[in-house]
Amino acid sequence: MARKNLIEVSSADEVPTPMADIRPIAGFVAPAIRGAPIGGITRTLGNITQKFERAQDLEKQLAEGKIVVELDPALVDGSFVSDRLGIDRVELADLVAQINEHGQQVPILVRPHPQVNGRYQVAYGHRRLAAVKELGIKVRAVIRELSDDQLVVSQGQENNARTNLSYIERALFAARLEDRSFSREVIMAALNIDKAALSKMLSVVRVIPIELIEAIGAAPEVGRRRWMEFAEKLPKAKVELQAVLTSLSADNSSDQRFQQAVSALNSLPRITREGARTNLWGAKDKLVSVNVKSTAKKAVVTYEAKDGPSFAAYITGRLDDLYEAFRNSQNNQ
Repeated sequence: MARKNLIEVSSADEVPTPMADIRPIAGFVAPAIRGAPIGGITRTLGNITQKFERAQDLEKQLAEGKIVVELDPALVDGSFVSDRLGIDRVELADLVAQINEHGQQVPILVRPHPQVNGRYQVAYGHRRLAAVKELGIKVRAVIRELSDDQLVVSQGQENNARTNLSYIERALFAARLEDRSFSREVIMAALNIDKAALSKMLSVVRVIPIELIEAIGAAPEVGRRRWMEFAEKLPKAKVELQAVLTSLSADNSSDQRFQQAVSALNSLPRITREGARTNLWGAKDKLVSVNVKSTAKKAVVTYEAKDGPSFAAYITGRLDDLYEAFRNSQNNQ
């Protein structure tokens, strides 16, 4: 008799036997299905991974200077090379008032201090740092890993764009960088100048004594041409440095002190190789100048400028009267 249904094909509406009702193979026990515990661990591991990735991203953004943080100003040191001849007290007072009213709108740039853990070093923003110190608040800053070259380039370029350093401050900054063995290429990049302009800046600073530059100050209204003229005239004048320094008044502005120094070169006694002393007098209208070179037994008077010859003739015609006045003054002493 033929056997039926040797190969059984289930119909579409046939309900399969549940797995739970199938008799297990002898010796084999199906593992229990775990739901919540494994899922919870997976989620926990996922959260840890996400937090670690966020921390890495935050650290990366901090290193790249993409995040503004607040720092205790007491932990922030100035740059290792100064680019200013002091901070103007009036300008600082204005900045303090502005930050006090509107907050610090522009963050400073710092780097982790290369020698001291937990401290920072300013690339730019010295005036803002000074202002928040006066206010007793934290300073908003961007922290960035910077080499020495990167720091001075950032410092110079930011100051060029924002704070308008005076010509002599820029020249002094260039000289200080060169004294620290920075390459000419780095210095030119920091100041955004070419080789010829850099050479002129350095020549000015190398001729004028640093004591005189610091005594004069930033002189923001005095440009390249006048500083170069001053540097050219100073060695020829051969006046005593202390005499020029004494002629400067601390009560005047730095621009006025520069003019005082120029006037001192024209009026102070000069020491020549022969030990002679020279005096120069100039009329206020600049139409006459008188140069007197004298030794123990001789004096040479030179009349220059537009009205020099006619003024000399005028003096010559009145020598009798002048000499008489001179003798009377000597007798009255």
